[in-house]
Amino acid sequence: MSVLEISNLCAEVDGKAILKGLDLTIEAGEIHAIMGPNGSGKSTLANVLSGKPGYEVTGGSVLFDGQDLLAMEAEERAHAGLFQAFQYPVEIPGVSNMEFLKTALESAAKAHGEEPLSTAAFMKMLRSAAAELDLATDFLKRGVNEGFSGGEKKRNEILQMKLLAPKLALLDETDSGLDIDALAVVGNGVTAFHKEDPTRSVLMITHYQRLLNHIVPDIVHVLADGRIVESGDKSLALALEEKGYAWLNKA
Repeated sequence: MSVLEISNLCAEVDGKAILKGLDLTIEAGEIHAIMGPNGSGKSTLANVLSGKPGYEVTGGSVLFDGQDLLAMEAEERAHAGLFQAFQYPVEIPGVSNMEFLKTALESAAKAHGEEPLSTAAFMKMLRSAAAELDLATDFLKRGVNEGFSGGEKKRNEILQMKLLAPKLALLDETDSGLDIDALAVVGNGVTAFHKEDPTRSVLMITHYQRLLNHIVPDIVHVLADGRIVESGDKSLALALEEKGYAWLNKA
């Protein structure tokens, strides 16, 4: 069953067309990677899907788990099982990671008509997930992303993903700014998230093939000028690493 069906999606920012008829289908359990030159529309796609303000959809449709995604508010998309890890995570001073995640999980439970986790059960799950990502216990008491290094911010995004357990995770350049060790931790965290429930899907946006050494995609897409112009397996990413994007126009 398809978890995401995008058909002829068009979107603009400040009156400028960015997505120009994009088509993409992701089946439940699949891992997809999107690569492409700067300005091609990769982050715009992620932001449109998550419902970030400032993006106007001018055409096309998006079905998420059979529902009209574009008709939902951002929080409804999150409660339906969509998650976005941002390229540039924002700081939330005065709100600890622990408080933020507990509130997010309680909100999701309420939306689904479920009882929230007890404090003890929540803390056990939180500490376990943090340990898997090499995050110290003191890290959980700090303000969300406040004073974090680039690597800490990205690992914190993966921590949020692991606890919220979405149906589809959008990872917008999660590898940017990471050193080799942090990249391995983040990559292993995403892989473990997928293995915990093979029906979960992942859509990764990246510039570099190195991330795909840690998170092996089922399909790699090239996004250029607002459309997907090429799709293939991991070998496509290796070709892009070697040749760049210009050769696609000559193929």
